[in-house]
Amino acid sequence: MQMSALFLIGIGYLLGSIPSGYLAGRWLAKIDIREIGSGSTGATNVLREVGKAPALAVFVVDILKGFLPVMIAKWLLVDEALEVVVGIAALSGHIWPIWLNWKGGKAVATGLGVFLAISWTVGLASLGIFLTIFSISKIVSLSSIFAAISLPFLMMISFNNGYFIFPYFAVSLAAMLLVIWRHRSNIKRLLEGKESKI
Repeated sequence: MQMSALFLIGIGYLLGSIPSGYLAGRWLAKIDIREIGSGSTGATNVLREVGKAPALAVFVVDILKGFLPVMIAKWLLVDEALEVVVGIAALSGHIWPIWLNWKGGKAVATGLGVFLAISWTVGLASLGIFLTIFSISKIVSLSSIFAAISLPFLMMISFNNGYFIFPYFAVSLAAMLLVIWRHRSNIKRLLEGKESKI
């Protein structure tokens, strides 16, 4: 693999691994967000344990952590496969950040950033599905799971010009599986009727 490709993948991972939720907890509430609530460093746990404004800031930063690496790859005119690998590197950084002993968030906001960069229509459509389910259920995990499941279907619909871009479809499947896997404890609570609402 060329050095430039490895550099882009490294940038993706390092940007993705910025521990925004952890820093919000440390700086604003003097807590380790990994040790309370759900244990996640994502915006939902920050909302519950730190507050609305910090959670919004973490959400925006987490989106940018996925968006910027893929956009950098696009600006450098790399092929679709490398764009996707860079996006997966950003997701991996968010889920397994080197700075926090490999314990991070659930990849929802960072995944949204990745898909906004790959296809803004797919990204916005998945966000719309998230908001629709959330407005009905008030459950973030359920909304995230529905949005993740929709990604491969939305990506297929976006190929309306007849040009099938396999790497983009593959990353939609990978993101769906990652999000579902990261929400496996939430799924258990959902099935038991014990999942918390916002």
